[in-house]
Amino acid sequence: MQARQRKKSAARVTRTGPTIVLKRAYEAPRRADGARFLVERLWPRGLKKSALKLEGWLKEVAPSAALRQWFSHDPRKWRRFRQRYQAELREHPDAIEPLLRAARRGPVTLVFSSKDTRHNNAVALRAYLEARLRSKRRKRQARPAARGARSRPR
Repeated sequence: MQARQRKKSAARVTRTGPTIVLKRAYEAPRRADGARFLVERLWPRGLKKSALKLEGWLKEVAPSAALRQWFSHDPRKWRRFRQRYQAELREHPDAIEPLLRAARRGPVTLVFSSKDTRHNNAVALRAYLEARLRSKRRKRQARPAARGARSRPR
């Protein structure tokens, strides 16, 4: 029975695309986390580097210091923060490439240190990455159909 449930959940993950999970830096790492990336500009207080078990520390994908200070984790600024943060991410597309590559290979965990688990850069980053992955998948699926249409004899 458990094997059947595992197969169903694995199939669900495959159909919906890459899995991107969020986890506070203060939570223990698990094998199921997959590739773990710290997505903060500052190192989490009180933690040793060896404790996080990271694939990488991607300071470049974190919001700029000015944006982070302006936001100050104020939920009233959340919508505007996401817009500004996404604009910053679009200006530096190379910064998110390691995350996109890892997500295509398997589960990815975005590690963050904020106490607010609903209004932080990792939440906004996951939404941005998922949108990018969906759009690339759609483009790849549309491309073969377009080629096939051109290669038909007239």
